[in-house]
Amino acid sequence: MITHQEISEILARYDESRISFATMCSHSALQIFHGARLEGFRTIGICTPSRRRVYEAFPLAKPDVFIEVREFADVLNDSVQQRLRELNAVVVPHGSFVEYVGADKLLKEFAVPMFGNRLTLEWEGSREKMYRWLGEAGVELPREVGSPSRISSPCLVKFPGAKGGRGMFVASSPEEFEQKVKEMVSRGLISPEEAQRPVIQELVVGVRYYPHFFYTPLFSNGYRVADGRLELLGIDRRIESNIDELHRVVTASRGGSWPEPSYVVTGNLPMVVREALLEKLFDIASSVVEASLKLFPPGMIGPFCVETICTPDLDFVVFEVSARIVAGTNLYPMGSPYSHFLFDEPMSTGRRIAREVREASKRGRLSEVVY
Repeated sequence: MITHQEISEILARYDESRISFATMCSHSALQIFHGARLEGFRTIGICTPSRRRVYEAFPLAKPDVFIEVREFADVLNDSVQQRLRELNAVVVPHGSFVEYVGADKLLKEFAVPMFGNRLTLEWEGSREKMYRWLGEAGVELPREVGSPSRISSPCLVKFPGAKGGRGMFVASSPEEFEQKVKEMVSRGLISPEEAQRPVIQELVVGVRYYPHFFYTPLFSNGYRVADGRLELLGIDRRIESNIDELHRVVTASRGGSWPEPSYVVTGNLPMVVREALLEKLFDIASSVVEASLKLFPPGMIGPFCVETICTPDLDFVVFEVSARIVAGTNLYPMGSPYSHFLFDEPMSTGRRIAREVREASKRGRLSEVVY
């Protein structure tokens, strides 16, 4: 594994007055580039040739430098890594970055400074470690069913990795589970290896809330957790195809077969939560941060999302944590209803990351927020 010390040594050779922000041209890259530019940083887009035109279509979020690769996994090539280091790049990982390259390879083969604690990607990417993390935090989780043979009521089934909802399904019996797994494998939605590692949970009914938090070790005023500050920068809800529109088909149907529900994420909707419920969300997020400090120090640094369902009893059940910037933050390139109460200027999560790096560099603490 590439150690924090190795990354710190690379960082020490950087010209901090010329730091660049780099990421893959996917997921939340436009927001990351735009936010870094607002903070005065140069930006680098790692892209495939077909995607370059899309990012050139947005002049205020267009990266200053493009590094073209045949496929995104080529970011691991020595020549690409060397170019990033020459440009004093700090890489911002996002969901596509982790999915295309893999958390394990980012830990073992990617010798370029990354914002945050890259160990969080390992704990997010492994379902077993993620639920150990959430268990340590003491948050309420959906009941684990375990073996497919024990399915006796509607259960949500998902598989390893950040797949944007791809491959998820609901099964109410062992027979339905087996049939749907075979269909998923045949359609290429999951691999045969992934099919052997399902996570089966009780189906919790309620409203989905995805709060976007940011933990900074550099500031302690505000909502204090350990030696740092916890910030709520926004909330979203994911639009999933076709489950979010299936009720229209069911309502209009007069017989015949209905489409199979799909949970693939296609977009996001802005959300606010009842103000009385904010305390519960902050309690959950602070517990997640405190557990991370124990399990993989220096713990959760920067943006993360606790994925929740609010039940009719107004309790939050946590079903996942995304330990990096999430796509739902793209709703707020100039700030959210919550960031306005923290900053008296437009503040996206992308810009907040850049602000943290700028502040850490100013204080001589860059290695604390970069690994």
